[in-house]
Amino acid sequence: MSAPAPHPLAVVDAEPLPRQEEVLTEAALAFLAELHRRFTPRRDELLALRAERRAEIARTSTLDFLPGTAAVRADESWRVAPAPEALNDRRVEITGPTDRRMTVNALNSGAKVWLADFEDASSPTWENVVLGQLNLIDAHTRSIDFTDPASGKSYALRPDGELATVVTRPRGWHLDERHLTDADGTRVPGALVDFGLYFFHNARRLLDLGKGPYFYLPKMESHLEARLWNDVFVFAQDHTGIPRGTVRATVLIETITAAYEMEEILYELRDHASGLNAGRWDYLFSLVKNFRDGGEKFVLPDRNAVTMTAPFMRAYTDLLVRTCHKRGAHAIGGMAAFIPSRRDPEANKVAFEKVRADKDREADDGFDGSWVAHPDLVPIAMESFDRVLGDRPHQKHRLREDVDVHAADLLAIDSLEAVPTYAGLVNAVQVGIRYIEAWLRGLGAVAIFGLMEDAATAEISRSQIWQWINAGVVLDNGERVTAELARRIAAEELSGIRGELGEEAFAAGRWQQAHDLLLTVALDEDYADFLTLPAYEQLRG
Repeated sequence: MSAPAPHPLAVVDAEPLPRQEEVLTEAALAFLAELHRRFTPRRDELLALRAERRAEIARTSTLDFLPGTAAVRADESWRVAPAPEALNDRRVEITGPTDRRMTVNALNSGAKVWLADFEDASSPTWENVVLGQLNLIDAHTRSIDFTDPASGKSYALRPDGELATVVTRPRGWHLDERHLTDADGTRVPGALVDFGLYFFHNARRLLDLGKGPYFYLPKMESHLEARLWNDVFVFAQDHTGIPRGTVRATVLIETITAAYEMEEILYELRDHASGLNAGRWDYLFSLVKNFRDGGEKFVLPDRNAVTMTAPFMRAYTDLLVRTCHKRGAHAIGGMAAFIPSRRDPEANKVAFEKVRADKDREADDGFDGSWVAHPDLVPIAMESFDRVLGDRPHQKHRLREDVDVHAADLLAIDSLEAVPTYAGLVNAVQVGIRYIEAWLRGLGAVAIFGLMEDAATAEISRSQIWQWINAGVVLDNGERVTAELARRIAAEELSGIRGELGEEAFAAGRWQQAHDLLLTVALDEDYADFLTLPAYEQLRG
């Protein structure tokens, strides 16, 4: 490894954390500074291109596959690099934030992969950012055993061969880290902070363990953003003297624009690509965001009424499987977000059957694996994929040549028979307030009404409120959705929460702030690209 230059980065407005010096070493900060110097200007240019493309969508209300990259799609010869052994069998993956208890439970869950999340399932407090990295270092050195002081319960890792493979998800390109700035006061992109710290501290250690630094890449909107990530990977590997191709990345196809560039994204990352994932809620959020002024044709019904069997969602997932297997990559399915209740076995039974049906469908469609949010769902998903895969690690041999998806198929939202309902509007307000309140307290993965909610579901909730108001949607009860109606429902929800919690607990929370922020991002004429941008400025710590 080349000797690091003195780093010009400053930690600002952050209280010291226990053991932070093990993460924020001079060498690690110098590495982050070099990533920032080399790649943040290109990141900024690509964010500007997002705005230009969004303006073009607003003008045309359509999208198409890119004519300029037709040769990449037509070339049948290229494939992504073969999967390393640790990522060859991905039939069940569990997701969750990198707090200490989740780290142990996820690694011990029986899943093949743990998505260690610094993105949608994590509220980016400085404590979560830094101590999350520390927990991953401790996990890879097997020094993470601990006893919870509140419950007295002890947590310890199983033997190495029984642990899930870690795949870390950094923040998206659009988010900055306000606690880490350069000499000019410019914030370092959160993506480079999360990637850089994990890679710097763990890459060599993981190689010694027979694995490698593996990543999930969220919220990309184009193959040019994938090219930037690939250049980051090449630099990081060369800088630390480890072989190119050691890094492996799975890309979440969770924006509508990326759905039209799946092959190009794999091509740009082909020496580092591992697969693509179908990120359902962010995908719906991206549809609403990009086509929010496209009229009635693009109005989505209640989010829970948009199932993966909807024609435009089937087009998206079938195209993903077809693309991945054509290029030798893994196709990873969507999230089962149900949270089992120990008090309601009947509800569990119904929910488990829905999860089983969803995972059976994915396995039968050709996916090589899928996501769950709770350890109790691992065996259910495992059964679905074991039934199809048997002893095989994946089903890339299923090329799905029957799939023929056209550009318009991905936008056929008006093929849905479901309609927006009053109950759906209420649910959007409830989930929005309850999730944002928890996020402002530093919690990014939150159980709400029996489902594990994260930033993606909060985004679709607030976006649907915005869309329904601006499209003048009339609900199933005959009421037109207006700002006044949304405010009334929000006030009723806030009052209900106050009664549910009591005055003392209500006052100790961030409820009024969450209520106000939801209404800001749901009602403002100037639509915020991501609710986490204004929310981050209100986040303490």
